[in-house]
Amino acid sequence: MKKILIIGMMMLSGTLAAQEDQTGTKQVTNEQMRQRPPRGERPGDRPGGPGGPGGMGRPGRPGGRHADITYSGTTELTAAATEVGKTYQSDKADESALLVSTKEAVVLSKPIVSKTGSSEGGDNCSFYGVNAAVLVKGGSTTTIKGGTISSNGNGANGVFSYGGNSGRNGAQGDGTTVIVEDTKITTTGDGSGGIMTTGGGVMKARNLTVNTSGRSSAPIRTDRGGGIVTVEGGSFTSNGLGSPVIYSTADVTVTDATLISNQSEGVCIEGKNSITLNNCQMTVNNTRRNGHAQFLDAIMIYQSFSGDADSGNSHFNMNGGMLTNRKGHLFHVTNTNAIITLDRVKLVNEDPQQVLLSVCADGWSGAKNTATLNVRHQQLEGTILVGSDSELTLTLTDGSSFKGRIDGKITSAAGNSVSTETGTVNVTLGDGSTWTLTADTYITSLKGDPSRIKTGGHHLYVGGKEMEAD
Repeated sequence: MKKILIIGMMMLSGTLAAQEDQTGTKQVTNEQMRQRPPRGERPGDRPGGPGGPGGMGRPGRPGGRHADITYSGTTELTAAATEVGKTYQSDKADESALLVSTKEAVVLSKPIVSKTGSSEGGDNCSFYGVNAAVLVKGGSTTTIKGGTISSNGNGANGVFSYGGNSGRNGAQGDGTTVIVEDTKITTTGDGSGGIMTTGGGVMKARNLTVNTSGRSSAPIRTDRGGGIVTVEGGSFTSNGLGSPVIYSTADVTVTDATLISNQSEGVCIEGKNSITLNNCQMTVNNTRRNGHAQFLDAIMIYQSFSGDADSGNSHFNMNGGMLTNRKGHLFHVTNTNAIITLDRVKLVNEDPQQVLLSVCADGWSGAKNTATLNVRHQQLEGTILVGSDSELTLTLTDGSSFKGRIDGKITSAAGNSVSTETGTVNVTLGDGSTWTLTADTYITSLKGDPSRIKTGGHHLYVGGKEMEAD
């Protein structure tokens, strides 16, 4: 067995503990909310990663700083290869069942991969792929067709593409590309994503069936150093705490896929990264807050300042398809500048509070809470919450409609008061778009024809002045 030693320095990342809902009502100011928790601690293990809203706290990261990274695999491919119907197996900690470390192309047809053995490598597993069932690095383009890949151990990601940029966000990778098609991937341990991309790697997935059960184990998972992930078709299901279906510190595009989260967020975007969903069917049942998260939500966009993602605009785009939310807020933005774009999406919000979007302080600090919601050919319904220290720009175009109210009275899932007044809200009604009020609403500015606002006996205040009734 050959070992490859890489010298690198890792940043300390704190392990976050899961936080259960509290009972009772307690008044907490926005400033207090923003001061707790410490910088870099996301809401549990980031959904699918360490410390973020659905999976925050990176299980399996007890190590902190790791200077020496040692890679090993039961089977190691260091040159071009084509293998058909082979079995790869490892039961040792910090050892992959299959390690591909070459610049040359590798093709695996109908592999059977089995990985057991937990790691205490922490960031080495999440950033660099130690202990993954299948790890590809070194610039190889590796194609996996069919077969099964399973892991049962902490820090044991299913298929890992590490691009070699040493975790430097925004830096170019070495060309490492994993193409995986028609494969079934199952992981059961904590910190064990289905398909995992870091360090500027590239992941191209098609018609996969991915199921994860552990904490911080997003089926589509990324981490420090980012990369490019494209997914076509398939089914992706997460069952663990802090394990959104997609956790993005990269650029992720998913088309024609079924996405299901049974305990965590559906999507989490951290910092200057993006997720685009095209004609996807997503169902989210976020039942348990993780780490420092103060809310339950389906789509979570935030910045932890842990170092895993650069600061900048966070983008969530959804074109067509259906998004079903069973519990909590449909969209939630905190501690970042988020741009949400919806076009012809069927939104189903089954939560009785009917919160469409919340923009407010949560468990992280260091940046403003700013959101832009742009909709085209879209129907919106529900309550939009904008905290007193937060800002929203809402633009409806191409015949879109909004039936609902905008308010600043916000209470966390634990019953704590987060805000009592509405922050800055700028609304634009484009041609053919309408707004039907369901309660009195205060906004900062309005662009567009006021006659397209149906007050229904309620009052709309713009810049402190009441708009004339329709």
